[in-house]
Formats: sequence, structure tokens, C-alpha cells
Amino acid sequence: MGTRADFYVGRGPTAEWLGSIAWDGYDIPESIAAETDESAYRAAVRAFLDEREDGTIPERDGWPWPWDTSVLTDYVYALFDGRVWYSCFDSPWHPCPVVPDMDDEEEHAHHEWPLRGGRSQGDIFGPRSGVLLIRAP
Repeated sequence: MGTRADFYVGRGPTAEWLGSIAWDGYDIPESIAAETDESAYRAAVRAFLDEREDGTIPERDGWPWPWDTSVLTDYVYALFDGRVWYSCFDSPWHPCPVVPDMDDEEEHAHHEWPLRGGRSQGDIFGPRSGVLLIRAP
């Protein structure tokens, strides 16, 4: 099963979804995690998504998950307040580049997320979705 990640600029229901990955969402490059400039962050996220087979880009691919917001996404990264932050399964925001801990026992923060990343494109359930389909004979 994949460890998914979504990337945003801003937070809350008006955040802008930049894209997602379906695998190894806990492992993002320092070029993203340590960024403080919005245009450089956008460029670093886009380059990261473009180089990955599982990278989802909103204008090309649409929303990749079977859930409607990032509340169930393993890791969410967002640039706000002058730095990159992450939330693990809707936990409180933590500053990057601290290595995220999936076993964090903190109570869920119940963030507000834009519906389907704020995009209206159709769903995709392909190689970038992180959804595994098993068919019995």
C-alpha cells in the first residue's frame, strides 16, 4: 500500500492544491521541505511531480484519491507562514524539514481541506491513484 502525499500552497478551504504522489509520501526532497519562497516552492513541487511516475498534476490528471479531501491522505505538505509544514493523517501542522513520524499519537486536528483539492476535474483511478485493484478469476 502506498504512502500518499498532497502538496498545497496555503491551508484551509482556500488552499491551492499543487498535486500529489501515491508512493513514499514521507520522503520528499529537501528542495521542497526547506523552501520559504512561494514561486521556488511551486517550481520544486512541480519538478518533483514531473519526475515521478506516480505524480499527479491537477490540470493534467485531476484529483487522484477516492476520498474527497486531504483528510485521509497520509502526508500533506503546505507552504504557509513563510515555511513548509506537514500534517500526517490530519494531525496538527509540524514544520519541515523535520522527518514526519507516522506513529505520532497526537490527536487529529480536523483541518479544513478544499474539496477534491479545489479542482473539478474527474476522478482517476490509474497508476497515480495509489489505489490497488485486485480481481479474482
